[in-house]
Amino acid sequence: MSAYARTLELLKAEPRRWLVTGCAGFIGSHLVETLLAHGQHVTGLDDFTTGTRANLDDVRARVDVEAWKKLRVIQGDIRDTATCAGACREIDFVLHEAALVSVPQSISDPVHCNTINVDGFLNVLVAARDTGVKRFVYASSSAVYGDLPHLPSREENPPQPISPYGTSKLIDEFYADVFTRNFGLPTTGLRYFNVFGPRQNPEGGYAAVIPKWIAALLRGEPCQINGDGSNTRDFCHIANVVQANLLAATTTSHASGVFNVGLGTRHSLNELHTLIREEVAKHEPAVAAQAPVHQPARAGDILHSQAKISKIRGTIGYEPAVSVKQGLTETVAWYFKPANHSHS
Repeated sequence: MSAYARTLELLKAEPRRWLVTGCAGFIGSHLVETLLAHGQHVTGLDDFTTGTRANLDDVRARVDVEAWKKLRVIQGDIRDTATCAGACREIDFVLHEAALVSVPQSISDPVHCNTINVDGFLNVLVAARDTGVKRFVYASSSAVYGDLPHLPSREENPPQPISPYGTSKLIDEFYADVFTRNFGLPTTGLRYFNVFGPRQNPEGGYAAVIPKWIAALLRGEPCQINGDGSNTRDFCHIANVVQANLLAATTTSHASGVFNVGLGTRHSLNELHTLIREEVAKHEPAVAAQAPVHQPARAGDILHSQAKISKIRGTIGYEPAVSVKQGLTETVAWYFKPANHSHS
C-alpha cells in the first residue's frame, strides 16, 4: 500500500480538523473535496475575490450529504488578523493556499501582491502559532527558482526569483523557517510547479495556459502561445498536489522545510498544445486542424522549469499517480460538461 493510501485510511479512522485558506479557489477546492470525501472536519476561509461559489457547489455535488455538513466556510480576508485568529481556532492542520498567484499581476501591482502573499501569509502563520496548530503546510512555488541554468530544479539550488510573485513566495519560506526555529511550529512549504485540472479558471488575462487553451478551442478559436513555444514546464495534475499536501500535513517524519511538487518531467508549450488539441478533438473533431497563434514572450516568464522530486519522495512518500496525458483527458472532459462551459 502506498504512503498516500495508508494516510487516507488513517484519516478516515481518526478524523482531524483542517483549515484550508483559499478554499473556493482551484487548488483549495480540491483539497476541501478530498478531505470531506475522507470524513474530515474542514473550515474553509476565502474572500471570494478569485475563488468562486461555483467551485464549492462543484465540491458539494461530488461529496455525500453527510460529508458536506462537515464543512464550515468563513468569508474573510487573510489580511485581517482577527479573521485569521478565528479561522485557526481548534484546528489540527492548516493548508494555506490563499494567495495572489499571477506573475503578470504581481509585476503590474507588486504592492498588492505583497499585502496578500507576505502580510496575509504572516497573519495566518501567527494565528497558527497562537492556536497550537500541529502543522502548517503552505503553497510555495517553482517561481522561487527563477531561470536556473541547470534542470531539474533541486531544493538546495539557490533561489533567484525574477518576479514579485516569486519573491513573495520566497519571503514566505523564510518566515515559515523562522517560525519553526523560534516557536517550534512545524511548517512545510510545497513548491508547486505548473498545476492543472478541473475547476481551474479559464477567464481573464491572468489565466493559466491549460484552461485558457481548452476554453479557446471550445469556442473554435486558436490558442495563443507566448514566444516560439519552446518554453518547457513541469505540468502537474491537481490530484498529485492534493496528495503532497495531505502527506506533508500528517507525516511523522521530520518534514519541515520545502519540497518540490511536480512530476519530474517537462513538456514544451508546443507539445502541450498538441496534447490538448488531441483531447478536445475527441469531443469536437473540427478542432483537430486548429493551429496556434504565436505572440511575443511575456515579461517575468521563466523559460524552462522541471522539478527534481526525490526529496519529497524519500521524506514523505509522495508518488505522483496522475500523468500529464491522464490529467488532460480528465480535465478536458470536465470542461465539456454543459454546466462547466461557462465555469470560472
